[in-house]
Amino acid sequence: FNKQQQNALLPAVERGDLILVGTTTENPYFEINKTLLSRALVFELKPLMPEDLERLLKRAAQDKKRGMGMFDLKVEDEVISFIAQTSGGDARQALLRFESIVLAIVASGKITVTLQDIVELSPKSIQRYDKSSDQHYDIVSAFIKSMRGSDPDAAVYWLARMLAGGEDVRFIARRMLIFASEDVGLADPFALVLANATASAVDHVGLPEARIILSQCAIYLACAEKSNSAYKAIDLALNEIEKGDLQEVPLHLKSHGEGYIYPHDDPRHWVFQKYMTTFKRFYFPGDQGRERVISKKLQQLWKGYSQKK
Repeated sequence: FNKQQQNALLPAVERGDLILVGTTTENPYFEINKTLLSRALVFELKPLMPEDLERLLKRAAQDKKRGMGMFDLKVEDEVISFIAQTSGGDARQALLRFESIVLAIVASGKITVTLQDIVELSPKSIQRYDKSSDQHYDIVSAFIKSMRGSDPDAAVYWLARMLAGGEDVRFIARRMLIFASEDVGLADPFALVLANATASAVDHVGLPEARIILSQCAIYLACAEKSNSAYKAIDLALNEIEKGDLQEVPLHLKSHGEGYIYPHDDPRHWVFQKYMTTFKRFYFPGDQGRERVISKKLQQLWKGYSQKK
């Protein structure tokens, strides 16, 4: 049911004529109408833990009627543990993989299922990654926060999770572009140049080689000096405007205003003059990387700059 079709269910649900029970891999708060959702209870089912899957697989291995016990095979504990750890919390996937491996061993004439057998016969581990699901946003969040925390290993791991899950490389590149300005900023202005070059390069190259370019950029951003001063400055200014601070442009700054002093006429290429009717401080330079130089320059130019907070 799309959202328009869901409206047809509302009268019957309100009268109690219809009891609505459903399961979905999507986020119900996004996919179900608010009016219908307000009359329902939402239960989030978590992935099974490895120990839960181990109990399930052991029962399947011992069940002689409906399980793999009918084949009288010896299954090593390491096999059960490996499948439980690499099935992404999905019981159906765990049972399917276990069954396919057992049938392959039976066909080969062996009587023991070993860890070596499962490594050779088992498909890649299953990861839950749907580009429209909460898991998608959780992994993207982990990627960004790992770079912000200056952990290149974690950043590369979450990057690999996104790539293995089929994430669009252009989406990843856009996220790093934003990060380069929001979280690295003026502490290392080259980060934005590199992120922009990365976005262009992955668009031209594509996978699989784009993974190397993305990795290089992610590692650089994670290891770079950090500053969010530019991000905070624009938000402070926007907040002032939203509160009604709409200053008039000073007369000497208008297109044909008089009294404007051209900074390049001064040997220092700077002169003291007002650029706002009422001075307000928005930019607070940090002390990391390149921004230390910016902070020192501002203090030299604007005597008392730090006191005008």
